[in-house]
Amino acid sequence: MVDAAFRAASGEDVQATVLQAEKAGAVALLSADGYIFACPENLGSMSGEMKAFFDRCYYPVLGKIEGRPYAQMVCAGSDGHGTVKQMTRIVTGWRLREVHPPLIVCTKSQTPEDILAPKMLSPNDTRSCADLGQGFAAGLAMGVY
Repeated sequence: MVDAAFRAASGEDVQATVLQAEKAGAVALLSADGYIFACPENLGSMSGEMKAFFDRCYYPVLGKIEGRPYAQMVCAGSDGHGTVKQMTRIVTGWRLREVHPPLIVCTKSQTPEDILAPKMLSPNDTRSCADLGQGFAAGLAMGVY
């Protein structure tokens, strides 16, 4: 999901960067003009690494990134809405501006083997991720956001 969005965003007139949650911090948030938060859903919630990222960064950037655009991408086994709800509550506190509805890709992985296996996105899901990345970057480049 992230690769498709990043490749499409990189074709626009913006500098796109991918940071893993455990390596991202307040400095990266403060230096970016917008954000696409991407996360797997684990047991109906965002991943532990993503939660740790938000915990680590919440107060250091509070009041400093208000109004910046964001979008969400969630890879879920069955639903994804719990993760979207968690991230939405956090970024609402930051007063970020949602510019694209959350994109949930449901893999329907329900067995231990399917859950642990590498995920392969369908061409339609890959295109949706690319469209989100390209549209987000184009909006930033044109000053729409």
